[in-house]
Amino acid sequence: MEIVGVINARFTQRPKERSLRRTPVQIIAAAFAAAALAFGVIAFGAGDFVPDVSAVVADSSRSDSDTTRDTDRKPTQTLVFAGVRSGDKVADYVADSGYFTRLFADIVGSRGHVYAVEPTAFFRFEHFVKAVAELQGYAATHPNVTVTTAAALEGLKLPEKLDLFWISRNYHDLHDEFMGPVDTAAFNKAVYEALKPGGSYVVLDHSAAPGSPANVTETLHRIEASTVRREVEAAGFRFDSESSILANPADPRTARVFDPTIRGKTDQFILKFRKPKQ
Repeated sequence: MEIVGVINARFTQRPKERSLRRTPVQIIAAAFAAAALAFGVIAFGAGDFVPDVSAVVADSSRSDSDTTRDTDRKPTQTLVFAGVRSGDKVADYVADSGYFTRLFADIVGSRGHVYAVEPTAFFRFEHFVKAVAELQGYAATHPNVTVTTAAALEGLKLPEKLDLFWISRNYHDLHDEFMGPVDTAAFNKAVYEALKPGGSYVVLDHSAAPGSPANVTETLHRIEASTVRREVEAAGFRFDSESSILANPADPRTARVFDPTIRGKTDQFILKFRKPKQ
């Protein structure tokens, strides 16, 4: 495949100069972590376990730029729902500056790997260029993270099969003109092929009102959950579950997601799909 840039550097210890102050969210997460540690792990599903995600979120070495987003993003509950585990191979599609990439990297550990995929179509946005540079700096000291920039579908050609494919607040962009638009049927089929049997495909996005026109992805940067389900299941995935962690019934879903009146507080859905084991 044509790769504009790939970074996968040697590991060095995380810098210690970051503030040891904990935000209220981190304090709550730490308390949750302490309770979880009494049992060793957090249970997830019947006979399945995930690492102590809350302890990762509560880590005082996380940057202030990440922790200030925690209140709106609810990372502990979100990542427990996703089911990411130690040793997993994860793709973070449109990773941007790597908020979730860094959390994934800490959870999967040295036995796992995180592929942060940055579609080249986004590089027309100045803030995205800066964000990717920030993530590349992080990857330079973390050998379990690879940053890849490539065309939308080329970025799905990964060197190993995945346990989890993650796309947060950007599935709707696949429908937009600046992305091509992307052939979503081909995209979802490529995700299907990239996953191991039994692997998970998680889509988090801003909710559009029922019956919204197709161009709502362009006008409001939203999409209906039913549209995502229809497109993803058409590729062979089985619907697993839906989370209301980020739901906000007070959002009328009539404003652009960047509107100051709703930004950071939009009604969002999280859908989990699985690739059948057989």
